[in-house]
Amino acid sequence: MTTVKERIAALRACMKEKGIDAYLIPTDDYHASEYVGEFFKCRAYMTGFTGSAGTLVVTLDEAGLWTDGRYFLQAAKQLEGSGIMLRKERQPGVPAIEEYLKQTLKRGETLGFDGRCIMQDSSEKLITQLNAQGVAVRTDI
Repeated sequence: MTTVKERIAALRACMKEKGIDAYLIPTDDYHASEYVGEFFKCRAYMTGFTGSAGTLVVTLDEAGLWTDGRYFLQAAKQLEGSGIMLRKERQPGVPAIEEYLKQTLKRGETLGFDGRCIMQDSSEKLITQLNAQGVAVRTDI
């Protein structure tokens, strides 16, 4: 069985191959269910964090998991030693995912995510904001 670090390294290799600078992995399935079936547990597989709410963002240099206050203790324990930084949502100094992406991605870079697993309005808003900064978004991977 592979470790979280190995899975993140494999994702980064795939990202480099496809020209992706950041990849977003939500907890959601195609219907935005809170509790997803096994097929959709990509975020849990990639991080080892088993809570029902959280989003992983992996760049070529760092990885962060955003989750809410219900899961701060659980996430800290399950992420220990993984190299994934816990981003405690709505806490001072912790940018929302959208803000983090706008701050981190530079003109000419690309964000990727599975467009089937992000609500259309959220996806369109993020794409519009990043495109305005010259950042491309791929929803087909």
